[in-house]
Amino acid sequence: MKTKPCILVFASGTKTGGGSGFETLVQASRMRPPVLDAWICGVVTNHFDGGVWRRAQTLGIPASYWSGPYLAQGYQNFVRYYKADYVMLSGWLKLASGLDPARTINIHPGPLPRFGGPNLYGHFVHEAVMAAYHRGEIAHSTVTMHFVDEVYDRGPVFFALPVPIDPDDTPETLAAKVNRAEHEWQPKVLNYVATGQVRLAGKEVVYETEELKRLLMPE
Repeated sequence: MKTKPCILVFASGTKTGGGSGFETLVQASRMRPPVLDAWICGVVTNHFDGGVWRRAQTLGIPASYWSGPYLAQGYQNFVRYYKADYVMLSGWLKLASGLDPARTINIHPGPLPRFGGPNLYGHFVHEAVMAAYHRGEIAHSTVTMHFVDEVYDRGPVFFALPVPIDPDDTPETLAAKVNRAEHEWQPKVLNYVATGQVRLAGKEVVYETEELKRLLMPE
């Protein structure tokens, strides 16, 4: 009998690397006590034998290669196949559709909605954030997690952690800061969703307590 929620991860990675966020989630679910009190029941990647695929083999996590087309029926088929309760988009660069927004979560390495969209991912986000910082428009970047609708990087935000920018930062050093924050916080925040402490009701985010809301939305 399944006693913990099952989370299916979608992670693109690259042909030679990537997938560190996915691995962090797996390790967090295996800690005692677990930081993420759920099972990572599988991972889907669009790079066969790429970085995510190889990490999955090492970790003993079932992996599926998906070459597209990335349409609603495909996403739904994977959810049914893995019997997933939640979907976590962790560095997944394709548009997700056909999924329950209340059970589909994305993590983004910059402030939303300004630094989101189909052309703002990975280093492109950090370059845009640093350019805005040098123009005096922003003072920090943000690790953002949100429930997913069918538009890139849109949907109700429930976690926004400021990441300070120093005057001598570059897109590369900012990326390293954001990545460290993502690895620290993604399992914890996903756990709040998987255990029902943060949930989506209609289009509104509901937090179990005001204290939790202040923790996750400090801005």
